[in-house]
Amino acid sequence: MSKPELQAIRNIGIISHIDAGKTTVSERLLYYTGESHKLGEVHDGTAIMDWMEQEQERGITITATTTTCRWREAWINLVDTPGHIDFTIEVERSLRVLDGAVVIFSAVEGVQSQSESVWRQADRYRVPRICLINKLDRIGADPERVLEQMARRLAARPVLLQIPVGREAAFSGVIDVLEERLLTFVEQDLGATVAVGPVPAELEEEVRLARERVVEAAADFDETILADFLDSRPVSSERLRSALRRGVLACQLCPVLLGSALRNKGMQPLLDAIVDYLPSPLEVPPVPAQRLGEAAAEPLVLPCEPRGPLCALAFKVLSDEGRKLTYLRVYSGTLRIGDELFNGSRGVPEKLARLFRMHAHRRERIDEAVAGDIVAAVGLKHALTGDTLCRAELPLVLSGLTVPDPVVSLAVEPRRIEDRERLPAALEKLQWEDPTFRVREDRETGQTILAGMGQLHLEIIVDRLRREFGVEVQTGRPQVVYCETVLEAADHREVFHREADGRIQHGEIGLRLQPLPRGSGVRLQLPEAEAGSLPPELRTALAESLSRACAAGAGSGYPLTDVEVRVPAAPFEPGMTTEVGVRAAAQRCLSLAVVQAKPVLLEPVMALELLVPAEAAGRVIGSLPQKRGRVEGLETRPDIEVIRATVPLSEMFDYMTELRSSTAGRGTFTMEFSHYDPAPEDVQRRFGLR
Repeated sequence: MSKPELQAIRNIGIISHIDAGKTTVSERLLYYTGESHKLGEVHDGTAIMDWMEQEQERGITITATTTTCRWREAWINLVDTPGHIDFTIEVERSLRVLDGAVVIFSAVEGVQSQSESVWRQADRYRVPRICLINKLDRIGADPERVLEQMARRLAARPVLLQIPVGREAAFSGVIDVLEERLLTFVEQDLGATVAVGPVPAELEEEVRLARERVVEAAADFDETILADFLDSRPVSSERLRSALRRGVLACQLCPVLLGSALRNKGMQPLLDAIVDYLPSPLEVPPVPAQRLGEAAAEPLVLPCEPRGPLCALAFKVLSDEGRKLTYLRVYSGTLRIGDELFNGSRGVPEKLARLFRMHAHRRERIDEAVAGDIVAAVGLKHALTGDTLCRAELPLVLSGLTVPDPVVSLAVEPRRIEDRERLPAALEKLQWEDPTFRVREDRETGQTILAGMGQLHLEIIVDRLRREFGVEVQTGRPQVVYCETVLEAADHREVFHREADGRIQHGEIGLRLQPLPRGSGVRLQLPEAEAGSLPPELRTALAESLSRACAAGAGSGYPLTDVEVRVPAAPFEPGMTTEVGVRAAAQRCLSLAVVQAKPVLLEPVMALELLVPAEAAGRVIGSLPQKRGRVEGLETRPDIEVIRATVPLSEMFDYMTELRSSTAGRGTFTMEFSHYDPAPEDVQRRFGLR
């Protein structure tokens, strides 16, 4: 492929709830753009974008996959993301670097729990979106209900650009509302040919009303359209597209298209919409970067300019055949093979050995990457997810990612002697790849504890240890990852004064601990730097010790959260105060302050969405209080009930078996982390907090 112009690039992702059809849509886009010459199917395990063995076996997407294709004049860098909540970090880091997104909804299930999650993630990074209501061929398809749910549950402003022709099994095509024409997709060549015809007479009035609604939405972004609309003058489709594009770029409206990816209907109009409505790298706001060591200074604003100062974000790291493959989004400047780089996040030099444009797991070697590109690099030894790559003469740091904390843990032990030797290196490489995967050693049992986002997440980790690294492990029952907080404020002062290594180690710390609202995390405040206070190296040691002590936990061994740790005093005595003394005083001071502040254990509570047959809804609802669950809402659909509830994670292990039993195998559920609540009294006593 030749190098594209910046205005022709579209860096987009496909996001949705699990099983809404993301990968099937991606496969069609690759086929119709000529990037692939055979339609890959998820259910057959032949999808190009689902290249991992675990993905092909389970029929789900586990890792975000990038590829590149061409449509019209545009060069589309496409990222297919997972829909399962256990792999939400893949969506998070993809949206951090993408300029636009295609959000897919099932015409049957509508807006589901993970649909809301990915929508909020896109809101966080202000990513412009277009939407596709997929599966119009399925029984129960109801696009009008999906539009209503988008407005109500997502606070979105959907603008319907197509009218379906036929429903369910009779779905045969769509009517383009802007151009007022019928589009059908020839089945003999797998939908590659789009036949254009006039609007059927019986749908003319519906199309006229739909176009009026589009004109009304566009008028909010173009005053001339508003004037023409009020004077009943016709408005061309080109002017409407231009106005709608402005609304999309402002994240104020979302064009909605219709289709059935599995039946090869509606994909070419989706490609047109990607080109017409989603931004190029030149149309997104310039990225702000902080100069290294100048946190208080105004950030340096970097427009997308190949000749500008180099700034790239490492947003994904893979261990590929033992070597580190780092995915980069280049925001400014130009990268070339052999470049000497600087890792601004870690303060270390890096060297770029090779560059690739990725097509799923297939690589295409390139010589350089410029601002606006998404590429993969080999040779970056220190880079991890969220790190900034720049030049040593202008060291920069970009804002990182929001990484959720793990909620489930699993104890593992190596089966064989050789497994014991290989396990640490294998786990280290898996932690390179996944910021939500954590490893620690149990202080009492000496076991290795893996922590992740859910049972499936840890199951995949264990499977990859066996397949990719040849490490066999024995596993225990998954456990909930609790957190610890305090109910009251407490003050404590600690003096550490002891002889060690032939010298006196001295440190003195005064500390105030107080609770914060749920979801606040840990807030650390050190004393002002002034005469008689700790020198910079000891202040750094104090901050590190307190942060580590919070992460290790004070009483239960689980991390502290929702607390403010304020150090009003940390006196410095020249010739007496040492780093060892400061660290020891800080750790003991925090532990004793937590004991005084009435510690309490918090358990993760999950937001649950259940789809069950109407006749089984009563049994399912009746079982939730036994799990300490609380029903939040109920929605009736044809032959099915949607139950929304919150349930503690500790009650949800192996729940699928129970649900299938009570619904004759017809019930399904999805869940995502909601919040933390105090754990029951028996759990508090078990950890010695009562």
